[in-house]
Amino acid sequence: MKKLLAGGVAAALACLMFASVATASSHNPKGEYSVFKECPLNRATITDCIYSLSSKGAFTIGKKTVPLVNPVTLQGGVEGEGEAVQFYGAENGDTLSKTPQPVPGGLLGITAPTWWPKFIQDWFNNLINEGFTGVNATIELAGATKGLTGIKLNTTNLLIESGTALGLPSKVHLENAILGSSCYIGSDKAPVQINFTSGTDGALKGNKGTLAFNEEFTIITLSGGKLVNNSFVAPATNGCGGIFSFFVGPLVDSIIGVPAGKGVNSASLEGVIKDGLAEAVKASE
Repeated sequence: MKKLLAGGVAAALACLMFASVATASSHNPKGEYSVFKECPLNRATITDCIYSLSSKGAFTIGKKTVPLVNPVTLQGGVEGEGEAVQFYGAENGDTLSKTPQPVPGGLLGITAPTWWPKFIQDWFNNLINEGFTGVNATIELAGATKGLTGIKLNTTNLLIESGTALGLPSKVHLENAILGSSCYIGSDKAPVQINFTSGTDGALKGNKGTLAFNEEFTIITLSGGKLVNNSFVAPATNGCGGIFSFFVGPLVDSIIGVPAGKGVNSASLEGVIKDGLAEAVKASE
């Protein structure tokens, strides 16, 4: 009896392990469709798979500007049309990649004078950015990262360069030894809403980029485009400094310059956006 029970338990565990592996690797699109590997194809009503890679851009919040030096990906799938489009997150939850960006000058905001020799500038800036005062800023998706998200995507607005093309509910994660691991601008309940346009917003002008199709017309690629926002609002920080947040929070707010209203903050993303027909992505597996 004990042997039978042991055998049954082992078989059940084996089945569970096999099921988890199968789920994790349930989608394996090939060739040009491989970028859509995290498209939520388990949801039968998904019509399009989305993959975006932003390799350039910048975020300015208050008095701090952070250039995009490490590429950021946005991926998932959509269903519906026009304003009714719903964006479902990546199957592995990595819908908006948590890619840290170094804050130039760190907490102190000190950078090397531009008249210094380039190698000395690099040495000094790396010392500041990687030392005790160095800070990383990461734009994270606020709210759900799997299933239905708060992301808004309007490809019509993107193509006509007017209105909101990409609505991103976000929070900015600030990290270093002083700030701790829970220092944010914005939160899941009160996100920093950044509505990107390929048109003009304030002093910033975007563009849709160059439109191209694959041979089967099942993948649309927009490359060299620029999405901008010059009107989002940034609240004060929260959770900075752990148990010393009462003291650290106001100091960080004054250094960054938050809360900051419309016209002070800005964001831009430059890169490639791909839209693949879900049926074709499935068929490539």
